[in-house]
Amino acid sequence: MSSNKRITRAFNQAKKLPLNKESKYILFSDCHRGDNSFADDFSHNRKVFHHALSQYLQKKFTYIELGDGDELWENKFVNIFNANKDVYLLLKEFHDKNRLHLIWGNHDMDYRNPKKVSKNLNYYYDVTDSKEKELMINISFSEAIKLEQENGQSIFLLHGHQADWFNYTFWKLSRFLVQILWRPLQLIGIDDPTSPAQNFKELIKVESRLEKWIKNNNNQMIITGHTHRPRFPSQNEVPHFNDGSCVHPRCITGLEIENNEVTLIKWHVVTKENGTMQIIRTLLEGPHQYLITFKFK
Repeated sequence: MSSNKRITRAFNQAKKLPLNKESKYILFSDCHRGDNSFADDFSHNRKVFHHALSQYLQKKFTYIELGDGDELWENKFVNIFNANKDVYLLLKEFHDKNRLHLIWGNHDMDYRNPKKVSKNLNYYYDVTDSKEKELMINISFSEAIKLEQENGQSIFLLHGHQADWFNYTFWKLSRFLVQILWRPLQLIGIDDPTSPAQNFKELIKVESRLEKWIKNNNNQMIITGHTHRPRFPSQNEVPHFNDGSCVHPRCITGLEIENNEVTLIKWHVVTKENGTMQIIRTLLEGPHQYLITFKFK
């Protein structure tokens, strides 16, 4: 199946959520939550992510995670959970308020299987009192989501690996290579060439395929992850947004949707003059009215 057909299928089968002036969504992706080992890139930003998400919870945002939340290629989930228990309990608060929606990516494609989702996320074992407790009962994953307005226009959300034939069709082979070969080589600084986040040529190919689909489908606005590269197009460009990732060296990036506008933001640590450190939110691009009709060349 071609990338065009994969993206179209995801669009036609996408889960639908409402989009209006009262909507408040925060989009993050590519957390790659790991086991706090040397290869766990998320560990550097875990406190930043937790603080940012707690702020969005207080402000009554709905959290949508655009894939690769859990790094299942490199770790067993029990080890991921134990290293990030505070994060999962925060996600539980979103879930309990019906404000959590999850998309699977290539690194957590196991979550296409509802049995795998239930096994990992329905319950957890609390070592503090040796009891099994509820985590996120009946949580589900989607391949894609459409944020739909009453007039029928929508914002199409997906991870983006549908445009990456190797990491979609041969994801099990890619997982094997990561587990056996590339993870140990991270110790000496060698990056995984199969990942578009580490391979600029592959990144450009993935983005080009997505933008070709956009042009062929009535200029449909898309938000993706996967490449780890934030994108915020102008009105004259193809409406392809990317929320970046949560494994940048010194920050996490995401997209906020509020008041009919999209904004690219980052959360990061700054050191004040008195030497204390603080996690702050910085606006990178926008806000941009998504209701505007894009006119690309």
